[in-house]
Formats: sequence, structure tokens, C-alpha cells
Amino acid sequence: MTSRSTATLRSRLVDQAASDLEDNRRRQRELTERLAILQQEEALLTDILKLAQRYESFAAPSRLPEQSQDDPVVDRPRRTSAANERRPLLGDLLLELLGEHDEPCSARELRDGLLEKHPDRRPTPQVVRNTLESLVAKGRIRRDKQRRSVMYTLSPSQTAA
Repeated sequence: MTSRSTATLRSRLVDQAASDLEDNRRRQRELTERLAILQQEEALLTDILKLAQRYESFAAPSRLPEQSQDDPVVDRPRRTSAANERRPLLGDLLLELLGEHDEPCSARELRDGLLEKHPDRRPTPQVVRNTLESLVAKGRIRRDKQRRSVMYTLSPSQTAA
């Protein structure tokens, strides 16, 4: 190698190193800015979490404004939890409907019966089929195929119960 080609190579390497160094510094600045943004987002989310926890403590049953300090605290149950406790499971309703029939029923017939007896319940046909298949898997009902139709009946153990 000649001294001229060595100088040219050295010059290229120095230029490349300077360019790489500048790229690294630019990337470090970008990452530092991104880190600062993420830290701000974390602080914001932490504040939101604290506010949500504080709100939960406010949402607990408390004295009504018109109550005096000596009056007892009225503890009202939440509507959502009370409604969930009173609502029977879909599987139980389907078992009840099957028990009312002497002959096998299709998923459509069971859904129609459910909609008639429980108008507040509006499960999709797929949800009814899935629930019926779950009951089959648990051995609580039997599934029989009649041509292209699938019919359901109570299993003998359920009939005895």
C-alpha cells in the first residue's frame, strides 16, 4: 500500500467514525427524550391509579347528607351484585326447560322457550348451543343426532334428581 492510499483509507475511516459517533449521539438524545416522555406517562398513570383508589373509598356506603351524626349508617346493597346473585345461570334455566319436555328438544326450541319464560334473558343461539354442549360435557344432558338435527334430553341421572 502506498502512503497516498493509506491516507485515503484513514480519511474514510475517520469520516465513518465521526458519522457513527454523530448517529450515536443523535440516537442517545432521542432515547433520552423518549425516556422522559415514558416517565411522565408513568407519573400520570400512577396519579390516575391513586385517584381511582381514592374514588373507591368514596364510593363505599356512607352517611347521607340529611343524616345526623347519631343516625345509623344505611348500608344499601349495590344493584349489580344483587342482580347477579338473583339471576340463575343459563345452564340451570336450560336444564329446567329440558325437564319440562318428555321428548328431545333442539337448541332452537330451548332458546325460544327461554325467551318466552325469561324475556330479560336474550342469549344468542350460539351461546345457547355452547351452554348445551357444556352440559353434555358435564354429563348433565344427552345429545342425540337425528338426521341433520341435534336434539338434547336430560341425562338419566338428571331425570332421577
